[in-house]
Amino acid sequence: MMTTTGLVRQHLIDPEVCIRCNTCEETCPIDAITHNDDNYVVDPAICAACGECLGPCPTGAIDSWRIVNTPHSIDAQFEWDMLPANDAEADELEEQEADTLDSEAGELLALAHQFAPKTPPPASASTPHLNVATRRNPIVATVVGNYRITAPGTDSDVHHIVLDLGGDAFPILEGQSVGVLPPHDPDDQRSPAIRLYSVCSPRDGERPGHNNLALTVKRVNDNGHGLPGLASNYLCDRVRGDTVSLIGPFGDTFLMPMDPTSNLIMICTGTGSAPFRAMTEYRRRHLPSGPGRLWLFFGARTRAELPYFGPLMKLERSLIEIELCLSREEGIPARHVQDGLRDRLPELQVLLDQDTTYLYLCGVKGMEGSIRSVLTEGIDDWDLREAKLIEEGRFHVETY
Repeated sequence: MMTTTGLVRQHLIDPEVCIRCNTCEETCPIDAITHNDDNYVVDPAICAACGECLGPCPTGAIDSWRIVNTPHSIDAQFEWDMLPANDAEADELEEQEADTLDSEAGELLALAHQFAPKTPPPASASTPHLNVATRRNPIVATVVGNYRITAPGTDSDVHHIVLDLGGDAFPILEGQSVGVLPPHDPDDQRSPAIRLYSVCSPRDGERPGHNNLALTVKRVNDNGHGLPGLASNYLCDRVRGDTVSLIGPFGDTFLMPMDPTSNLIMICTGTGSAPFRAMTEYRRRHLPSGPGRLWLFFGARTRAELPYFGPLMKLERSLIEIELCLSREEGIPARHVQDGLRDRLPELQVLLDQDTTYLYLCGVKGMEGSIRSVLTEGIDDWDLREAKLIEEGRFHVETY
């Protein structure tokens, strides 16, 4: 928060865009963010506008500001369904703030405008659209397909769900996500729950020429509190003709470079494969003979529990190289994704020496430390290299 004569620039969280993932509260170094059953909010008495929470936010809801005479209290923020407008006196100030703010506040304000995610998008990535649909005005999509993509009888119940968007414009890029709004009891005064899912179809849709998209969803039987996952069970139970409310798109960094010479090293577990399926499908359709290399390290317990195993095996080896890492497959030694990386370190080193190589990591958060350990041990000067990759928008991590 920063002050001017009689006015305050207050840091807020947009309740229409926020998906209540708790990332901001976990990230804030001074505990300025808290929540109730409805909203995540910023305490104006504590917030120092340090910007630490801005980059990790998956939707950008955290990067919201208003100029007010008196800061909105926590209790007031808890009640919001949408952000309020600036105070009347602030509208003119927004247009000429460089002239009216004192020098110290002006410098802080300029810095606040420049806050960006720690990893920028690839230099050649397409410009994403964000927040086309909001909680108050979602897009209603129709289920046109729901297919289990892991073997029946396994513990891993993963579905490929195709949603038709009808006549609604909802442009989405590979690597972006959508928010799903499960049904909400109208008597429940709390804001509806939202869950975020990476889109697994390329920008021209699951079926080219049709306005649709696809999601990869794993049914959660126990959410850690002895209850089934609300959104995952809702989606996995949808049948053809059912409708689903979507908001977004979200995400402006975990994007695919459009340079056809770019090499993509993709590391994932389970449903973390969703954005990589989208990227691979785009390359397969539009750049099947492009000079850039695709290399996928995919971890699961068994082949039967590995999403998209059959379609993966049908992809041309000239398009993509796939390193399957199975930890519980009968008859073969257990391997995790970090083991797959360790086995191919010399080749990884060669690719990472090229300025056209991009490294992506998506899946369960527990694998992130192991992956970094292998890279630190096996890649020359990995710490310096990682910092350079991040600065150049060539190392992207999305774990949960």
